[in-house]
Amino acid sequence: MEYLVLLQNGLVVLFTIAISWKLITYMWGSLKMEKEPMKVLVTGYAIAPMIGRGIMLGPDQPVILHLLDIAPAAEALMGTILSPEVHATIDVTEACKDVNIAIMLGGFPLKEGTERKDMMSKNVPIYKEQASALEEHAASDCKVLVVANPANTNALILKEFAPSIPEKNITCLTRLDHNRALSQIVERLKVYITDVKNVIIWGNHSSTQYPDVNHATVTTINGERPVKELDTDDHWLKNEFINTVQQRGVAIIKARKASSALSAVCAACDHMRDWVLGTPKGTWVSMGVYSDGSYGIPRDIIYSFPVKCEEGKWSIVKGLKIDEFSRAKMDAIAKDLIDEKEVAHSCLN
Repeated sequence: MEYLVLLQNGLVVLFTIAISWKLITYMWGSLKMEKEPMKVLVTGYAIAPMIGRGIMLGPDQPVILHLLDIAPAAEALMGTILSPEVHATIDVTEACKDVNIAIMLGGFPLKEGTERKDMMSKNVPIYKEQASALEEHAASDCKVLVVANPANTNALILKEFAPSIPEKNITCLTRLDHNRALSQIVERLKVYITDVKNVIIWGNHSSTQYPDVNHATVTTINGERPVKELDTDDHWLKNEFINTVQQRGVAIIKARKASSALSAVCAACDHMRDWVLGTPKGTWVSMGVYSDGSYGIPRDIIYSFPVKCEEGKWSIVKGLKIDEFSRAKMDAIAKDLIDEKEVAHSCLN
């Protein structure tokens, strides 16, 4: 009899704990607040569905899209308003209001036969105007990604005309080139893309960039191994590999008479997702950022470095060994970017 009473009491206790736990978890779930929506400015439409599906910021992050376009496209722009979470306008001031993220895709594209200086003369004034609007109306912690070419110099102009936005919050896209470099290694070594990491794009998003595999690794059944150990053909690594990555954009323009829009917006999503949500431990990516003098690169230019991201902030990977071949490439790109900055400033006069 005493045994039955103890058993009955034990069952009552277990039942009470179970009910209490259910109640606690229910109340906790009710109390959990949904994330605040992030306002995302986009000057171009191709990336909008990816942002809406959570590919860029995660499926649990609500977003409000601000789409900006030029006046001749106003009618088509209005056709993109499919929900209250999408705002479309040709007014740059309205578009920049309180935005937390700005993806600057818009600009005159690089086409076959277009001189880089001609493209710059059209895009630099656009970025001056948009920078002024971001300076005045964006959130104080707005993160900016410049995609339109010349991306490094457009980002620099934007930084100069939006001085209150922290310099670490203005970046340009070299992730497209980073992804292309990874793809070349995958094709060469017949491995999976998820097994390759830590290639580097140094410098400029142009044909002068330097794709570097000196620190890249591949995960094998025997652990991580350097790419240069798995492929000892130094001639391929220093010539064909570099040339293919450098010229990929030109090859696409020649083939389709336009730039690689889809792969660019996919790379933009990769860039921003890693910046906001963080890079995996032990992995770095390439981002065009404001130089702090690391690796002997002059300050006051936007230059692509290897970076790691954590808690919404990026930091340049320090202490990597730079050989003579790499040093020469990196310094040449820095000179090109300084020259390009001077041309850009001449376009503003």
